[in-house]
Formats: sequence, C-alpha cells, structure tokens
Amino acid sequence: MMAVKSAVWRCAGTALFMIGLMLVFPRARAQNVDLFKMQDDQDKKEKKDKTDITTSTFKTTRIINGQSIENTGAGILDLKISHRFGMVNSGSYNFYGLDQATMRIGMDYGISNRLEIGAGRSTYNKEFDGFFKYRVLRQSTGKVNMPLSLSIVSTAVATTIKDQPEPYQVRYSDHLAYVNQVLLARKFGDYFSLQFAPTMVHYNIVATSGMLNDYYSVGSGFRLRLSRRVNLTGEYYYQFQRLTGYYNAASVGFDIETGGHVFQLFFTNSTGINEKSFITQTDGRWANGGVHFGFNISRVFTVAKHKDVTNKW
Repeated sequence: MMAVKSAVWRCAGTALFMIGLMLVFPRARAQNVDLFKMQDDQDKKEKKDKTDITTSTFKTTRIINGQSIENTGAGILDLKISHRFGMVNSGSYNFYGLDQATMRIGMDYGISNRLEIGAGRSTYNKEFDGFFKYRVLRQSTGKVNMPLSLSIVSTAVATTIKDQPEPYQVRYSDHLAYVNQVLLARKFGDYFSLQFAPTMVHYNIVATSGMLNDYYSVGSGFRLRLSRRVNLTGEYYYQFQRLTGYYNAASVGFDIETGGHVFQLFFTNSTGINEKSFITQTDGRWANGGVHFGFNISRVFTVAKHKDVTNKW
C-alpha cells in the first residue's frame, strides 16, 4: 500500500514539474526575443550617434597651384617643393621651357586637425608667403550629417625683389599683399570631388591711381580618380577684375601617390606659385602655348604624435 502511495506522489510530482517547465519555457523564449530586439535597437542608436567624417576629398593640401580643402594632420610637417619650367612656346632654343625654371619651397604644419600654418619662398619676384588654414565644417554622415566641407584661408605675400626708382618713398608695407579665401568642397563617392573658392586679393599699393587695390575671383577645382593611386586634377580661377596684361589661371594634371610622397605632374599657364601671383599675375595663354610643365613634390614627417580623433567632430 505504501509503495502504491509513493508511486502516486512521484507521478504527481513529475506532472507538476512538467507543467512548470511548459509555463516557464515560453516566458523564457519571449524574454530572449525581447533581448534581441533591445540589442538591435542599441546597435541602431550607436550607429546613429556615431559621426563618420569624410576623408581624402583631395590627395594633398594643394589641388595644383591653389589650396585644397585638405589640411596637414596634427603634428605632421609637410615639405613641399614646387617647380615650373619655362613656357612651352619659348621654342627649341630654350628646349621648350626646360632650360628655365621657377621654384617654391615651403613647409606646412598641422597645429591641430583643424588648424594648419605654412610658409614658403618663391624665386618669382623673390617672394615670401605665409598662411593659415582653418577647418570650419567637415563633410560627414551619422550623428552630424554635413553635406560639404568649409575652410577659411588667409595668406600674406611679401615681394623682396629690388625696387625700380620711383618719384615717391617706397615703404616696406608697399611690398605686401593679402589673400583671403573661403573653400567649399564636397566628395561625391570615392571617384569625384569638387571645390569652389571665392577669393579676394588685396594690394597695399598699385602702380597707378586708376588701378584697384582689391581684386575678386572665384576658383574651382576637381579630382577624378583614375586608379587606386592616380587621380586627374584641374583648377580654374575666374577673375571679376583683372590687371592689364594678365589672364585667368587654368591648370590640369595628375596626382600620383607613392607611400609617403605625392607627386603632382601638370601643365599650367601660371608662372608664380603663391596665391597672389598665380591668381592675379598669370601672364600665359593656353591658346598660344603659353603654358608651363611643372611638378609638386610633397613629403610628410611626423613631428608630434596626437591621439586619433578621426571620428570626433
């Protein structure tokens, strides 16, 4: 009799245990589904909260002659050597310009990921130039969705070539000119970038009272990717007012990446290399072969190491 009662209690206990499992498992299954949903929601939120900054709109800080939207990275020193041969239409006696040369050597340094400073010396009119470039907006997606990049550039140029005799006293400030630019750029995928640069060039002194001190222009430039390491580039500066005897600057060339170097090979109708010279004092014309073959070499060096702030706005 006791054995029968014991068997009955065991069966009842087993039945209760099975019923409990049936009640608990569906709840556990529903709870798991909710956890997965919560994880998906969290992933979406983190992706939305992250800002992805667009990089490599251009491959170096110059499109050809003019500034690009790119900055030298924080703690990075960029040594630039720019070389322009003579004009192609100078004929065989000058080996189509290869016997002549105009050069600029300069150094650009990244104070931060937003601020870059630089200075250079050109053989053209023995000019010194210095500038700063500051990133105001950066193209990005995610938490901050910015459709374009915007930077401001301010350049000062000092001409040190010996003065011609003048009937008035020439002061040091008379040799100075200033250039202010706003750079607006957008990268359209991996293959194409476009930039516009409203510009003002100010001369402290001009040759005659009938000439202007301020000259306004707008520059445009592009980059078209041809392969992993080769890009086609071009730029054009349209002047709303021009100095007599000068033309709009137009250039076209190739960027070639080789490790820490970027080689730029191009043709340009500008002899001068800093902003004041090539924007307002371009004396060559493409129509009659008044163009220079030239190249820029850029080599970067790490001077100070900074934390990675690639995705910090």
